[in-house]
Amino acid sequence: MAWPVEIRLPKDRRTLRVAFDDGRICELSAELLRVTSPSAEVQGHSEAERKTVGGKRNVTILSVDPVGNYAIRIGFDDMHATGIYSWAFLRDLGENAERRFQDYLDDLQAKGLDRDRPGVR
Repeated sequence: MAWPVEIRLPKDRRTLRVAFDDGRICELSAELLRVTSPSAEVQGHSEAERKTVGGKRNVTILSVDPVGNYAIRIGFDDMHATGIYSWAFLRDLGENAERRFQDYLDDLQAKGLDRDRPGVR
């Protein structure tokens, strides 16, 4: 498994840059991190309980805190701060960001939500 060697939050707080020990660098948008949060609040306890969260186009990251030596907790400006993002989750998200974001856009459309109007379904 690849381990992060650097986690950087730029001044605009709209992306998180994660550099891994194998040379891979993932630039993850705050919006994608927020809407794919591994928290029970978003993911539920089964696929049927998973929530689609709208209105997060302009979300920013307030904090990035270590959780042991295996993950980080990200706090967002909408006060969501319960997701624990493991190194493996961050790596997978970085490698599959385009597909995951398109899946999110498809879910928004199917559920009558959008990126600018808050809503959860």
